[in-house]
Amino acid sequence: MKKLLLILCTFLLTSCAMTDVQHYQGAKPVLDLEKYFGGTTDAWGMFQQRDGAVLKRFHVIIEGKKINNQLVLDERFTYDDGSKQQRIWRLTKQSDGSWSGLADDVKGEAVGHIAGNALNWSYTLLLPVDGKIYEMQMDDWMYLIDEDNMINRASMRKFGVEFGQVTLFFRRRT
Repeated sequence: MKKLLLILCTFLLTSCAMTDVQHYQGAKPVLDLEKYFGGTTDAWGMFQQRDGAVLKRFHVIIEGKKINNQLVLDERFTYDDGSKQQRIWRLTKQSDGSWSGLADDVKGEAVGHIAGNALNWSYTLLLPVDGKIYEMQMDDWMYLIDEDNMINRASMRKFGVEFGQVTLFFRRRT
């Protein structure tokens, strides 16, 4: 009974600590996803293990364009070890203002909500490691700092346990 009570308390404390994107409703500048990612954007980032050790650093060039009713983001990653990767997001704005997203290395559909200067994405990333594919749950937060700069921080979890974090800094080319 004590173990059950401890698990329940832990769950309640964890769920209370989660931030709702509506918390940022009044934050400025307001994020317009199509405007921000229209054209070319550079991003620099890193992946850290849960102990803080940096495993990978990378640069991303993102080409964004509106095609029919979708915002298409062509992301080209170059990692510090010289390896390269491409991810193409197809983002669609929903009637309720939320966003859905599809990419080849995302299982199912990503769901995003914007309020004020913040965007919160939830999705399952198919992460290749040593010849195996791991399904990692991503809690991805983007914060617009000004019209050209944005910060992104994502938590990567499996079975509710955080395995690491991804941090990116975006800058639109003018």
